Amino acid sequence: MGKPPFCDVTFQPLEPFNPSTTHPKSYLWAVKQIIVVLLILMAMVACRPPIFPPKPPGYFRIDTPAAHRYQLFDQPGYPYSFEYPVYARIMEDTMFQGKGEHNPYWINMQIDSLGGVINITYKALSATNTLDKLLEDSWGLSFFHHEKADYIDQRGGMNLNGISYITYTVGGNTATRYQFAATDSVKHFMRGALYFDVSPNADSLKPATDFLEKDIAHMLETLKWKN
Repeated sequence: MGKPPFCDVTFQPLEPFNPSTTHPKSYLWAVKQIIVVLLILMAMVACRPPIFPPKPPGYFRIDTPAAHRYQLFDQPGYPYSFEYPVYARIMEDTMFQGKGEHNPYWINMQIDSLGGVINITYKALSATNTLDKLLEDSWGLSFFHHEKADYIDQRGGMNLNGISYITYTVGGNTATRYQFAATDSVKHFMRGALYFDVSPNADSLKPATDFLEKDIAHMLETLKWKN
C-alpha cells in the first residue's frame, strides 16, 4: 500500500514576521500557513507504522474434567484393587512382553482427555525381590530426574487398609511430575509414575498435573491387597 499523498508534501520556509511592516491580511495568511504546516507535520508523524509490544508466551488451554469421580478396579486374578477415575481406561502394559520378562499385573491407566498415563508396576516380595531392593530401585528411578528437577519432595503415609506408601513430587521440566511406591512390607510391592505424551513443561501442564495429583492420592487411599 502506498503512502498517503500528504506524506510527500514539501513546503518552503516562512519569511520572518515583522508586525510593524506587515499588513493585517498578510498576518492572517501567515497564521494560516503556520497552521497548515503544523497539520502536515502531524500527518507525517501519523504515517509511521504502529509499534506493537511483543505478546507474552502462552500455552494451549487444558480442559480438565468437571469433577473427580471414581470406579473400582477389581479384576479377577489381580493381587490388588483400587478406585480410579471414570475418565480413565486401564490397559495391560505389554512393553516388556516377549523380552524375557513376564509381568501380568503391570498396567497403564490412560487419561486420554489430558494426554496422560499412570504406569503401574507390581512385584511380589521374595528372596530375589526384597523390600530393600525394590525400595532402593524406586528411590533411584525417582531421583533419576534430579539433574533437571527444581526439587523432589518425598512424603510417606498409610491408608486405612494398612498399606504404607511413599510419594515423590518432582518439580521443574521433568519427564514425570508424580511417582509413588506402596507395600505391606511382607508380600506386595507396587510402583507408579505419571507421564504425558508431550515435551515436559511444568507451567503448561500444571492444570493437568494438579488435577491428577488428587486422583493418584485417591488411588493410594483406596488401594487394597487381595491376599
